[in-house]
Amino acid sequence: MKASDVRAKTSDELKDSLEGLKKEQFNLRFQRATGQLENTARVRQVRRDIARIQTVLRDKRMSDNA
Repeated sequence: MKASDVRAKTSDELKDSLEGLKKEQFNLRFQRATGQLENTARVRQVRRDIARIQTVLRDKRMSDNA
């Protein structure tokens, strides 16, 4: 997910994406713990996407207050 794609979304869309990514992150952690995780790079990718979305949401919140 690119930062430009994230910035183009509305806050509601970002919150939905964030919720989905957090569920995926939980499932990936569960798969890793049980030894079923095949794509280990996906864990890092999901973590970075979550951080990217949280950063954009914070930027949007700060610009709304200003």
